[in-house]
Amino acid sequence: MATLIAPSLLSANFLRLEEDCKMLNDSQADWFHLDVMDGRFVPNISFGLPVISAIRKATTKICDVHLMIEEPGKYAEDFKKAGADILSVHIEACPHLHRNIQQIKALGMKAGVAINPHTPVEWLKDVIADIDLVCMMSVNPGFGGQKFIPHTINKIRTLRSMINEADGSALIEIDGGVTLENAPGIIAAGADVLVAGNTVFGSKDPKATIAQLKNIIHS
Repeated sequence: MATLIAPSLLSANFLRLEEDCKMLNDSQADWFHLDVMDGRFVPNISFGLPVISAIRKATTKICDVHLMIEEPGKYAEDFKKAGADILSVHIEACPHLHRNIQQIKALGMKAGVAINPHTPVEWLKDVIADIDLVCMMSVNPGFGGQKFIPHTINKIRTLRSMINEADGSALIEIDGGVTLENAPGIIAAGADVLVAGNTVFGSKDPKATIAQLKNIIHS
Protein backbone atom coordinates (compact mmCIF):
# COMPACT_ATOMS: atom_id res chain seq x y z
CA MET A 1 0.00 0.00 0.00
CA ALA A 2 1.25 3.47 -0.83
CA THR A 3 2.06 5.64 2.16
CA LEU A 4 -0.71 8.10 3.04
CA ILE A 5 0.07 11.76 3.69
CA ALA A 6 -2.01 13.56 6.32
CA PRO A 7 -1.05 17.24 6.68
CA SER A 8 -1.82 18.59 10.14
CA LEU A 9 -3.98 21.69 10.02
CA LEU A 10 -2.60 22.69 13.41
CA SER A 11 0.17 24.30 11.33
CA ALA A 12 -2.19 25.97 8.85
CA ASN A 13 -2.78 29.71 8.66
CA PHE A 14 -6.05 30.17 10.53
CA LEU A 15 -6.65 33.53 8.87
CA ARG A 16 -6.56 31.70 5.53
CA LEU A 17 -8.01 28.34 6.52
CA GLU A 18 -10.29 28.06 3.49
CA GLU A 19 -7.34 28.73 1.17
CA ASP A 20 -5.25 26.10 2.93
CA CYS A 21 -8.10 23.59 2.63
CA LYS A 22 -8.35 24.29 -1.11
CA MET A 23 -4.59 23.83 -1.43
CA LEU A 24 -4.79 20.42 0.27
CA ASN A 25 -7.77 19.46 -1.90
CA ASP A 26 -5.67 20.19 -4.99
CA SER A 27 -2.62 18.38 -3.62
CA GLN A 28 -1.68 14.70 -3.31
CA ALA A 29 -2.58 14.77 0.40
CA ASP A 30 -4.78 11.82 1.36
CA TRP A 31 -6.20 12.92 4.72
CA PHE A 32 -6.73 16.09 6.72
CA HIS A 33 -5.22 15.54 10.20
CA LEU A 34 -7.11 17.54 12.83
CA ASP A 35 -5.62 17.87 16.32
CA VAL A 36 -8.04 18.63 19.14
CA MET A 37 -6.43 19.73 22.44
CA ASP A 38 -8.26 20.55 25.66
CA GLY A 39 -5.59 22.14 27.87
CA ARG A 40 -6.02 19.27 30.33
CA PHE A 41 -4.64 16.13 28.69
CA VAL A 42 -2.02 18.28 26.96
CA PRO A 43 -0.76 21.75 27.98
CA ASN A 44 -2.31 23.54 25.02
CA ILE A 45 -5.72 24.35 23.51
CA SER A 46 -6.19 24.10 19.75
CA PHE A 47 -9.61 23.99 18.08
CA GLY A 48 -12.81 22.03 18.39
CA LEU A 49 -16.13 21.12 16.85
CA PRO A 50 -17.01 24.35 14.97
CA VAL A 51 -13.68 24.41 13.14
CA ILE A 52 -13.91 20.73 12.23
CA SER A 53 -17.48 21.25 10.97
CA ALA A 54 -16.23 24.09 8.75
CA ILE A 55 -13.30 22.03 7.43
CA ARG A 56 -15.67 19.13 6.72
CA LYS A 57 -17.65 21.40 4.40
CA ALA A 58 -14.45 22.44 2.60
CA THR A 59 -13.21 18.96 1.64
CA THR A 60 -14.27 15.51 0.53
CA LYS A 61 -11.00 13.99 1.77
CA ILE A 62 -10.77 11.88 4.91
CA CYS A 63 -11.00 13.90 8.13
CA ASP A 64 -8.62 12.20 10.58
CA VAL A 65 -9.45 13.61 14.02
CA HIS A 66 -6.92 13.12 16.81
CA LEU A 67 -8.38 13.77 20.26
CA MET A 68 -5.78 14.89 22.80
CA ILE A 69 -8.45 15.34 25.44
CA GLU A 70 -9.67 13.87 28.71
CA GLU A 71 -12.86 11.78 28.71
CA PRO A 72 -13.10 11.49 24.91
CA GLY A 73 -16.09 9.18 25.14
CA LYS A 74 -18.27 12.12 26.14
CA TYR A 75 -17.67 13.81 22.80
CA ALA A 76 -17.39 10.96 20.28
CA GLU A 77 -20.92 11.43 18.93
CA ASP A 78 -20.37 15.18 18.56
CA PHE A 79 -17.21 14.62 16.52
CA LYS A 80 -19.07 12.17 14.29
CA LYS A 81 -21.71 14.85 13.66
CA ALA A 82 -18.96 17.39 12.97
CA GLY A 83 -17.62 15.17 10.20
CA ALA A 84 -14.87 12.94 11.56
CA ASP A 85 -14.16 9.86 9.43
CA ILE A 86 -11.45 8.54 11.76
CA LEU A 87 -11.46 9.25 15.49
CA SER A 88 -8.34 8.54 17.56
CA VAL A 89 -8.34 8.59 21.35
CA HIS A 90 -5.30 8.37 23.60
CA ILE A 91 -4.69 5.13 25.43
CA GLU A 92 -3.42 7.21 28.37
CA ALA A 93 -6.78 9.01 28.61
CA CYS A 94 -8.97 5.89 28.38
CA PRO A 95 -9.19 3.54 31.38
CA HIS A 96 -11.90 1.65 29.45
CA LEU A 97 -10.22 1.70 26.05
CA HIS A 98 -12.07 -1.27 24.56
CA ARG A 99 -15.37 0.44 25.33
CA ASN A 100 -14.16 3.62 23.63
CA ILE A 101 -13.14 1.67 20.53
CA GLN A 102 -16.53 -0.03 20.32
CA GLN A 103 -18.30 3.31 20.78
CA ILE A 104 -16.38 4.91 17.90
CA LYS A 105 -17.10 1.98 15.58
CA ALA A 106 -20.79 1.92 16.54
CA LEU A 107 -21.02 5.55 15.50
CA GLY A 108 -19.76 4.63 12.05
CA MET A 109 -16.20 5.96 12.27
CA LYS A 110 -12.85 4.22 11.96
CA ALA A 111 -11.36 3.72 15.42
CA GLY A 112 -7.84 4.89 16.17
CA VAL A 113 -5.73 4.73 19.32
CA ALA A 114 -3.00 7.31 19.92
CA ILE A 115 0.03 6.50 22.05
CA ASN A 116 2.52 8.85 23.68
CA PRO A 117 6.33 8.54 23.32
CA HIS A 118 6.82 7.07 26.80
CA THR A 119 4.01 4.49 26.51
CA PRO A 120 5.05 0.94 25.52
CA VAL A 121 3.39 -0.27 22.33
CA GLU A 122 2.82 -3.60 24.10
CA TRP A 123 -0.06 -1.91 25.93
CA LEU A 124 -1.99 -2.16 22.66
CA LYS A 125 -1.65 -5.94 22.40
CA ASP A 126 -5.15 -6.79 23.62
CA VAL A 127 -6.92 -4.34 21.30
CA ILE A 128 -4.62 -4.29 18.26
CA ALA A 129 -6.93 -6.57 16.25
CA ASP A 130 -9.92 -4.33 17.00
CA ILE A 131 -8.57 -0.98 15.81
CA ASP A 132 -8.14 0.62 12.42
CA LEU A 133 -5.28 3.00 13.21
CA VAL A 134 -2.49 3.53 15.70
CA CYS A 135 -1.47 7.18 15.93
CA MET A 136 2.06 6.91 17.30
CA MET A 137 3.30 10.17 18.76
CA SER A 138 6.88 10.81 17.73
CA VAL A 139 7.00 14.02 19.78
CA ASN A 140 5.42 14.86 23.13
CA PRO A 141 1.83 15.88 22.33
CA GLY A 142 0.57 19.41 22.70
CA PHE A 143 2.67 21.55 20.39
CA GLY A 144 3.70 21.58 16.75
CA GLY A 145 7.23 22.11 15.49
CA GLN A 146 9.03 19.63 17.77
CA LYS A 147 11.88 17.35 16.73
CA PHE A 148 11.27 13.68 15.94
CA ILE A 149 12.18 11.31 18.79
CA PRO A 150 14.62 8.75 17.26
CA HIS A 151 13.48 5.85 19.47
CA THR A 152 10.16 5.95 17.59
CA ILE A 153 11.75 3.90 14.80
CA ASN A 154 12.15 0.93 17.15
CA LYS A 155 8.56 1.33 18.34
CA ILE A 156 7.29 1.29 14.75
CA ARG A 157 9.08 -1.99 14.10
CA THR A 158 7.70 -3.55 17.29
CA LEU A 159 4.18 -2.38 16.49
CA ARG A 160 4.39 -3.69 12.91
CA SER A 161 5.32 -7.13 14.28
CA MET A 162 2.42 -7.01 16.76
CA ILE A 163 -0.09 -6.17 14.02
CA ASN A 164 1.22 -8.95 11.78
CA GLU A 165 1.16 -11.52 14.59
CA ALA A 166 -2.43 -10.58 15.44
CA ASP A 167 -3.40 -10.76 11.76
CA GLY A 168 -4.65 -7.21 12.24
CA SER A 169 -5.24 -4.47 9.70
CA ALA A 170 -4.42 -1.38 11.77
CA LEU A 171 -2.51 1.33 9.94
CA ILE A 172 0.51 2.88 11.67
CA GLU A 173 0.38 6.68 11.64
CA ILE A 174 3.40 8.72 12.74
CA ASP A 175 2.61 12.12 14.23
CA GLY A 176 5.30 14.66 15.05
CA GLY A 177 8.54 15.91 13.58
CA VAL A 178 8.15 14.20 10.21
CA THR A 179 10.46 15.75 7.59
CA LEU A 180 11.60 14.98 4.08
CA GLU A 181 14.88 13.82 5.60
CA ASN A 182 13.53 11.31 8.14
CA ALA A 183 10.46 10.12 6.21
CA PRO A 184 12.33 7.36 4.30
CA GLY A 185 13.48 5.73 7.53
CA ILE A 186 10.01 6.04 9.07
CA ILE A 187 8.44 4.37 6.04
CA ALA A 188 11.10 1.65 5.96
CA ALA A 189 10.37 0.82 9.62
CA GLY A 190 6.74 0.08 8.73
CA ALA A 191 4.70 3.29 8.89
CA ASP A 192 1.62 3.64 6.68
CA VAL A 193 0.56 7.26 7.33
CA LEU A 194 2.74 10.35 7.76
CA VAL A 195 1.36 13.36 9.59
CA ALA A 196 3.21 16.47 8.48
CA GLY A 197 2.51 19.93 9.86
CA ASN A 198 5.37 22.40 9.71
CA THR A 199 7.04 20.40 6.92
CA VAL A 200 4.05 21.07 4.68
CA PHE A 201 2.71 24.44 5.82
CA GLY A 202 6.16 25.89 6.45
CA SER A 203 7.23 25.03 2.92
CA LYS A 204 7.48 27.65 0.16
CA ASP A 205 5.56 25.19 -2.03
CA PRO A 206 3.35 22.98 0.16
CA LYS A 207 1.88 21.00 -2.73
CA ALA A 208 5.35 20.16 -4.02
CA THR A 209 6.43 19.09 -0.54
CA ILE A 210 3.41 16.81 -0.24
CA ALA A 211 4.29 15.32 -3.63
CA GLN A 212 7.86 14.74 -2.45
CA LEU A 213 6.59 12.88 0.62
CA LYS A 214 4.36 10.75 -1.61
CA ASN A 215 7.22 9.99 -4.00
CA ILE A 216 9.38 8.59 -1.19
CA ILE A 217 7.17 5.51 -1.33
CA HIS A 218 8.29 4.69 -4.82
CA SER A 219 12.01 5.37 -4.35
